[in-house]
Amino acid sequence: MFLLLQNVATVSVFYLHWNMWSSGPLTSAATLTTRSIQNSFGLFMQTICGFCSGTLFSYILFYWIFQEDEVFTFNFNLIVTHKGKEVTYALNKTCSPSLPWSPREVTCEVNYMEVSVRSDVACPTGTKEDDWDALFKTAYASATSDWQVMFQSVQQELMPISLKTAKKHGYAFDLTDGRLVFRAPYGQPDSFSTEVNGVPVEVVHATLFSRHSWVLIMVDLVAACSMHKGSYDNIGYIMWETPDVLHLLSGLQRMQVNIGVNGELVEQPVAEERGYIVKQHNSTVEISIPYNAEGGYRKSIVSGNLYEFYIFHLYLEQIAVDEDHVDTRLRIHRTLATPLLTRPVFTENRTVPEERTFTVYLGDVPEDVELAAVHLNGQKFTVPFTNTSSHNITKVVSPNHTHGYTLRCLLRTLLLDINYTLTVLPENEPFYQLASVMALTDASPPPFDAVCSESGISFKLDHQPIYYLWEISIGSELLTSELATKHGYVMSNNSQRLLLEVPLFTHGYKYKDITLKGFFGTFELLMRDHETEVQNSIVKTCQFSATELIVCSADGRITVVADLPSVITSEGVPARTNLVDKNCGPKEMDSTRALFSFPINSCGSTVKLGKEYVTYENEIFFSNKLHAPADSSNDFDRVTMQCTYPLAGLLSVYRFESDTAGVGRIVHSAHSTQGWWFTC
Repeated sequence: MFLLLQNVATVSVFYLHWNMWSSGPLTSAATLTTRSIQNSFGLFMQTICGFCSGTLFSYILFYWIFQEDEVFTFNFNLIVTHKGKEVTYALNKTCSPSLPWSPREVTCEVNYMEVSVRSDVACPTGTKEDDWDALFKTAYASATSDWQVMFQSVQQELMPISLKTAKKHGYAFDLTDGRLVFRAPYGQPDSFSTEVNGVPVEVVHATLFSRHSWVLIMVDLVAACSMHKGSYDNIGYIMWETPDVLHLLSGLQRMQVNIGVNGELVEQPVAEERGYIVKQHNSTVEISIPYNAEGGYRKSIVSGNLYEFYIFHLYLEQIAVDEDHVDTRLRIHRTLATPLLTRPVFTENRTVPEERTFTVYLGDVPEDVELAAVHLNGQKFTVPFTNTSSHNITKVVSPNHTHGYTLRCLLRTLLLDINYTLTVLPENEPFYQLASVMALTDASPPPFDAVCSESGISFKLDHQPIYYLWEISIGSELLTSELATKHGYVMSNNSQRLLLEVPLFTHGYKYKDITLKGFFGTFELLMRDHETEVQNSIVKTCQFSATELIVCSADGRITVVADLPSVITSEGVPARTNLVDKNCGPKEMDSTRALFSFPINSCGSTVKLGKEYVTYENEIFFSNKLHAPADSSNDFDRVTMQCTYPLAGLLSVYRFESDTAGVGRIVHSAHSTQGWWFTC
């Protein structure tokens, strides 16, 4: 909030800048502190901020002391009442005009017009200058002065009124050491509006007169001001217009225009550097100022989203010289404001996945906006921020009167949802900036090295920071040290690498092309990005050999290689070898081993049901006697085969369907040792 006070002789503009934007009604009063009361004037000001959440009203009754129109001193207290509390501001200002007074000075202030003229004009009656001044002062100071004023309007003249009556109507007439001053608020009934070159102009025309005997003394006082409201174009300029020749400035010989802000003119090179544009077009002075040019004020405001507006206290000076070579100086003070402009802030993903840290920059934050809190994937962090090893927030100041915040947090997930809570000061009005940031990777799975050995398959992975985002599993089970212990794997996992040794015949192997000479075993590691659900696998197949093995497949087939001593008789003929069903013989035999492969519900297999498991069992009968009777069990040795499946995964007992492979076991009779458990 600001208030504009200008002394009676337009020496300078006196600003009061409020450091806070009002959030509620505010009233104020002023108490005089100077002892010498020579002149007074009441001035009512209202906030120019049309977008603020409250209204600020101030009535300033101020007094001045002047010395020969060259030194002006102001002393007063401003008592502000806000929410029932009074605050007193002691204000004073002493200033002098930077240039000599022009014969006529016209001022168009924010809420009033003023014209002042020299009082040392020549008297047509021949009255001496000192007598003229004395007469004028005596008439002005007298309570029964016969001085009167008559206001002129378009095509009509109003009846004369006394100066006392004019003062009650809000007008002010004053006489300094050398100037006569007339001041009028805008919108008075006695003023009138017109258009000059399409620009609205308000004019007040007063004639001050006094009659003494046969001599009539008259002073013509005219003030005219452009009432153009200003506009805003689509390329970022605030524009304002005024006629180059106002109502009172007829018969001009030449015109000079200077521009400034906040009551002070700026040199032409400075104005050009700031982007101020002053041009004359069709007898109109056109002012264009970039919305964010130096010399203005900006303010953030929340209306759903973040907006801003800019305010310029334009100061324009026109110096006109008429045909009599008399100068008229026109000073114009106008407050120009942009409409609400969107004010987006931005987020920038600066994450480098190899650093294993999210780095996100929130930028272009206005200087009257502060970060209050941050939600990271739903977890709230409020100010003041306590930087920890897992996250920290750093404020970054930019040279263009903005700032930003750099957020860093450990990359525990590929996606980070951020909700910034920012507040506009001093109202502490919140608004929110949302961002979702993904760690950009090529989504490539970890590159395992796999090596075959006689005893199994070994996997090795050299760790990289991004690999921790991938989950490694065997089947549906996540690979952990507990899982490795459960299934007999040998695992070593440190900060450098992961080593996994998978012994043959442990859980997770798949077997194919089984013969007496050997078979192929395949082991698969599954990898899944738990954020993007991207899946991949590393599959390693190796050729193995084994004296014995049993495979209980999920599709209900038993494949077994059994060690059967003396399968070949002394005569070199294969011994009698079969399953429980004598018609089920081996697929392949050598001197000591036999290979059988048959459906699990065939060849005389029996089924044993438990509480949680079902076991399919069959037997291999063999004899080294060439002509052993088929019904004489005493002449046969036997090897028992068992395949056990969990009941929970078995869909049908007699028409085999299982969602998991079974666990196999070979049991030799008393003539041989016990075999192995194998999982397929």
